[in-house]
Amino acid sequence: MPAEARAIVGSRVRQHLKPGRTPSLAVNAFTVSSALGTGCAAHREAIRVRRSGLRRNDFTTEPLTTWIGRVSGLESEPLPPRFQEWDCRNNRLAWLALQQDDFIDAVKRARDRYGADRIAVLLGTSTSSIGATEEAYRRLGPAGEFPADLQRPIIHTAHSLGAFVQKALGLTGFSATITTACSSSAKVFAQAERFLRSGVADAAVVGGVDSLCNSVLFGFNSLELISDEPCRPFDIDRRGISIGEAGGFALLERDGPGPWLLGYGESSDAHHMSSPHPDGIGARLAIEDALARSGLDADEVGYINLHGTASARNDEVEARVIADLFPATTRASSTKGWSGHALGAAGFLEAAVTLLAIEAGVVPGNLNAARLDPACGPQLCLDNAPLARPVALSQSFGFGGSNCVLAFGAERAA
Repeated sequence: MPAEARAIVGSRVRQHLKPGRTPSLAVNAFTVSSALGTGCAAHREAIRVRRSGLRRNDFTTEPLTTWIGRVSGLESEPLPPRFQEWDCRNNRLAWLALQQDDFIDAVKRARDRYGADRIAVLLGTSTSSIGATEEAYRRLGPAGEFPADLQRPIIHTAHSLGAFVQKALGLTGFSATITTACSSSAKVFAQAERFLRSGVADAAVVGGVDSLCNSVLFGFNSLELISDEPCRPFDIDRRGISIGEAGGFALLERDGPGPWLLGYGESSDAHHMSSPHPDGIGARLAIEDALARSGLDADEVGYINLHGTASARNDEVEARVIADLFPATTRASSTKGWSGHALGAAGFLEAAVTLLAIEAGVVPGNLNAARLDPACGPQLCLDNAPLARPVALSQSFGFGGSNCVLAFGAERAA
């Protein structure tokens, strides 16, 4: 970005009214499942050995040359009989994720502490159960009706995920499904903080689940955003995104052992339906707000998990924003080369990876990239590296400029 343009953008950001500090929240349990495996241990190991979960497309009903991050086994594992009303790929992925890392037991203990009606369920998704609706339309009856086995209205709604998870966990409090494209399951952390601060809930189960479906894969292909090879975020020769699927959940409380959600920043630049603002104004505002709410300076951040989709324009804009705002010692990478872009679940998947990085003291490198785009600064880290400071950001920038940046730390903010 030319110096004059940077000055204009900087002036706009400085004129923005910065928020005050918000209370930290303890992340007292979390779990994640993706193409890297089920549960946190599988993700730790994949990061340690630098193993990608991407594979050639074997999902779509018609041929499509691309690579995907697919979770194995969902086709053969229906939901337990008591949950048959909700059975579909997306809710199967949610159920698989709930079974990992003793997460259900952690929620049971919280339910005993607070009551079933005092734990909010706030989940992000971009497609919910649309795969089941696709199948229903492929199998329409002679009068245009859905087949009998798919005449279950709840799985054809955006709130299918939230309704199922609330039922599965035995909770009765406030429940919401948030859909803001790729920032959906990052924004659930921000909403949870507001709920707990205002007294609407005493704890919150937050998370995100998005599963593969034809609408997404062929839809992104029609936008010419799909790569025909494993995605290469921030590489000068990147060719587009690899779609993945993921599910994960966290339990947020006002107190506990942590790690900690230190703050968050949100913005909506509304520049274009599918492209970021060319000067990264929305991204900058979200980063600045996350730092302000956390009480952090840029040089206190040890790692940034970048949105980094491997699309040409998004990566260029994000790289320049990071180069402008953070010192050379900050480490940054995209982990979509490991898992693919999980869309509405990407925010949570990458928040979980960020928490695992803090826990292990290791920055995951920018997998698959060989030659970095000249827009990138010294912050971009190709190989795994030690984490110098146990404070990290996780960035999610959705279509339409719906942005969210989360700040996490090993310790509660002072």
